[in-house]
Amino acid sequence: MQNDEVVAEIVDIAASTVPLLERTRGLVESLDGWLAVDAIWLSLADPESNVYATVGSTGLERPVLEYLDRPTVAREIQLAELNQDRPPIAVTELPVPVEGLPTWAECLIPAGFRDGLAVPLIEPGGPYLGMLSLLYSSTEPPSGRLRDSIGQLAPLIARAVSPLRSLLATARLVRGATAGAVLLRDGSTYPLPGLENHPSLVDSLVLGIARQTLLAGQVYRSFMWPSQDAPDLADHVRITVLAATDAPAFVLGTVLLAPDAECRGLTPREMEVLGLIVEGRSNQQIATRLTVAPRTVAAHVEHILHKLEVPTRTLAAVQAEREGCYVPPCPRVRR
Repeated sequence: MQNDEVVAEIVDIAASTVPLLERTRGLVESLDGWLAVDAIWLSLADPESNVYATVGSTGLERPVLEYLDRPTVAREIQLAELNQDRPPIAVTELPVPVEGLPTWAECLIPAGFRDGLAVPLIEPGGPYLGMLSLLYSSTEPPSGRLRDSIGQLAPLIARAVSPLRSLLATARLVRGATAGAVLLRDGSTYPLPGLENHPSLVDSLVLGIARQTLLAGQVYRSFMWPSQDAPDLADHVRITVLAATDAPAFVLGTVLLAPDAECRGLTPREMEVLGLIVEGRSNQQIATRLTVAPRTVAAHVEHILHKLEVPTRTLAAVQAEREGCYVPPCPRVRR
């Protein structure tokens, strides 16, 4: 298989939204048909459990794979500085002697491997994902040409195995979504591959609300949000929060933005009042929060019930959550 054919295959895999293990299987098959190696280990780092989970392999027996699925292996990878953005490096060139790495001394060398090429995987603009390991029974070092080729392919390989990619298929089910972000459990946020960035999804209150939603165990939430930071859009945009499904545990979910301004004809103030009703606030509490007179709140509530065509504020709250036609209150900062 020619190099350009491999690139084309990996590009197709990276653009796919099929489940993660299907993508990795196709990726390993492509690499195995191109590279003259004895084994391939493709793994993703899981910061929740401090292990590297195998997502694709060839040429490795089950006992070897079971050994690689240990926290000690993750610590060795960190010790060897293979969890950083760097060019491919041969095992014999690591700052730690092979004899000082139990994974090699106790597992890989007894299994017949003498050298390898380690390739850290980092999706452009995204987090460190894991590692591609090419293993050899020969002690002859990998050629410079092979290193260059693998180094050029590394960003594409990272994109192909990225668990963030799986989230795009679900995101596409949200009508009109034009921007998105992925929320990780450690507090990090990354753009959702395949969608645009947007100011409302960068270090904003929206992300805080979305994170609280997901940590509370909700799998779905939709609400409106003022778009004063995007004058080219309508007064409000629609925010949709989705919990992650086909993704590792360290991925919380996605937050999506759609320029959807229609919301039952509710005014910006009425959507704000409705958000407080959803929270269970009384008219007096709403008046205090918004610094307005209680009679003003009562008038807003009357208009809301009329526009939503419901008889009570309880049903208004149910309708609002179902249709996402409210603006949630900003979280209070605890002192």
